[in-house]
Amino acid sequence: MSAFLRPVLQRWRLSALVASLAMLAIAHAFETFGGLAPCTLCLRAREVYWLAAALALAGMLATRLRGGERFRLAFNAALALVFAAGVALAVYHAGVEWKFWPGPTACSGGGAIVDASQMTDLLQGARIKPPACDEAAWVFLGLSMAGWNALASLALTVLSGLAVAHERRTTR
Repeated sequence: MSAFLRPVLQRWRLSALVASLAMLAIAHAFETFGGLAPCTLCLRAREVYWLAAALALAGMLATRLRGGERFRLAFNAALALVFAAGVALAVYHAGVEWKFWPGPTACSGGGAIVDASQMTDLLQGARIKPPACDEAAWVFLGLSMAGWNALASLALTVLSGLAVAHERRTTR
């Protein structure tokens, strides 16, 4: 095991918490500073990271309690499942963007950011188009945010699996 990977796996719940919060911060930055309103599937992807962050924090606290170290493996495995669900959701979202399959029928952000000029237009009867799940709002190196999220979630799933294996080795 590499010198870099060992401390990450030894403190996987902390690492997963930091990674989840970083992904949420990145999504928030794209929304706040990039002006990219999230679609319904983008919001679902954030829920995965909120769940992972809460689970990682609970794992950090539980394993600090008397006898709690026996739950390390279970929390790491649960994180692997949560991140794997994130992979599935992100791949589904990317497939919707590439028109491989249809997205949800109610695939709009609902909470689109509206500025003052749009509010005036809205009051005069104009319609504001919410973000759609089947249109990539941002693409870098041929991958949309959903594609990058799939890769990040896959990496976090693999790392969670490695943390499970590491826990098994150290508890024997």
